[in-house]
Amino acid sequence: MSTATVSTLRGARLPKWSPYAIAAGSVAVAVGIGLGAGLDSEVQWGLIAAILFLVGTYGIAARVEGRRQARDRIATSLVWVSFLIALIPLVSLIWVTVARGVKVLDVYFLTHSMGVVADTEPGGGIYHAILGSLEQVALATVIAAPIGVLTAIYLVEYGRGNLSRAITFFVDVMTGIPSIVAGLFILSLMLMFEMQPFGFAGSLALAILMMPVVVRSTEEMLKLVPNELREASLALGVPKWRTILKVVLPTSIGGITTGIMLSVARIAGETAPVLLLVFGNPFINNNPFEGAQASLPLYIYQQYANSAGSGAAYDRAWAASLTLIAFVMILNLVARGIARWKAPKTGR
Repeated sequence: MSTATVSTLRGARLPKWSPYAIAAGSVAVAVGIGLGAGLDSEVQWGLIAAILFLVGTYGIAARVEGRRQARDRIATSLVWVSFLIALIPLVSLIWVTVARGVKVLDVYFLTHSMGVVADTEPGGGIYHAILGSLEQVALATVIAAPIGVLTAIYLVEYGRGNLSRAITFFVDVMTGIPSIVAGLFILSLMLMFEMQPFGFAGSLALAILMMPVVVRSTEEMLKLVPNELREASLALGVPKWRTILKVVLPTSIGGITTGIMLSVARIAGETAPVLLLVFGNPFINNNPFEGAQASLPLYIYQQYANSAGSGAAYDRAWAASLTLIAFVMILNLVARGIARWKAPKTGR
């Protein structure tokens, strides 16, 4: 062991509470600078505090522990500062949505539709929008999930040559397609066949957006399955299709299900294709294959766009936004629960 390493291991160390002390001092100095310079924005105060924290951490650590440890601490501090900066807008969004959404969010709001209530009048609810979103997203999942999973199985287990490369290329292209393009594609088909807006048309556009996400997530999960499991099954004389069905898929089912659930959460908030194809409906429509239908993202947009400054419409829009966030959060929690439930058991 070199002398430099020994000196580093035996040298002085900052106490464990030093990062908190440096952070508190940085915040205090930043507030003083902000007040002295007449800065009214807390964001500016926070940025100044972050810079002071990084500079202070490096300076103090370099003086006490040496430059090597100082570089390690500055890297750790950068990670924490970046995390906090990314967390601020998320917490702010949730705080504002909850604060404004709880004003009208109650059982009546969840179990009634707009019906004959005008957008500028108080009352009404989002039952019709919840029903429309659930039906449209469910139909999109029924279409996209099997196609996406089977495509991923082909790419991982069978895909070779030009066809496999072409499918991979188009999946990558579809991943970056804007949602409005998927809506315009289905709309062009509707115009060709002279069809009126209906809920299933929105499901088709959502399925187009969902498929590449399912393919990519399933493909990565299948690649994580050890080849030894496949080889052991094939060595016993089990056909390849049965090996995939009985060995590969059960091993990766947790990750595949998680990917599908996360893709569902991704399409649940799409507004553009629904606006083009479903058109919206203030009344309850249980049939997604006939007539215009509502959905939560479209309801939020329409309440804000047609509010004409009405506080009641704004409150309904925020309450619907809170409901949509809760829906997506529940899907993510379910996905995490399934992933943990289906995760392979590890021994000691």
